[in-house]
Amino acid sequence: MSTAANVDAGTAGSPDAATAAPKKRRGIWIIAVLMLLTSGGGAAYWFLLPAETSSVAAAGEAPADPAAHKAAPVYYKFDPAFVVNFGSPGSVRYLQIMIEAMSRDAKVMDELKVVEPAIRNDLMLLFSSQQYEDLLTQEGKEKLRQATLEVIRKALAAESGNADALERVYFTSLVIQ
Repeated sequence: MSTAANVDAGTAGSPDAATAAPKKRRGIWIIAVLMLLTSGGGAAYWFLLPAETSSVAAAGEAPADPAAHKAAPVYYKFDPAFVVNFGSPGSVRYLQIMIEAMSRDAKVMDELKVVEPAIRNDLMLLFSSQQYEDLLTQEGKEKLRQATLEVIRKALAAESGNADALERVYFTSLVIQ
């Protein structure tokens, strides 16, 4: 009996120890499964999100970011630079401007080549009518840049009607003397 009593006494303390080890292991497994499910859900969201936006574009709907699908800009350089004299009759000044026009439509650049003589004429008249004091300020230069864009668009509209495709005009060099 003593052996049976010893066996019973020895195992009386071990059920607590025996159940504690599986509970620890079970807790570790639960945490591991939760981490796996969370990371799997995040990965699925990450990889399926671009597929949803591309399916929206394929369905013909406008994308959320319109800049994402813009074509690369194409530039047209007016060469040679524009050199004009301007100012009041008593004080003659000189203005030299290099201009580049930007569009995302290559056909507009071909149209610019066709109407360049008319554009150059209109721009020479615009530049020679400027006032020296106005061109010294940032606002005056920006106003001239905007007027230059409008002159070029007007010439394009007269030729092809595709004036709005010309987006910007840049002064790549501006010298006032």
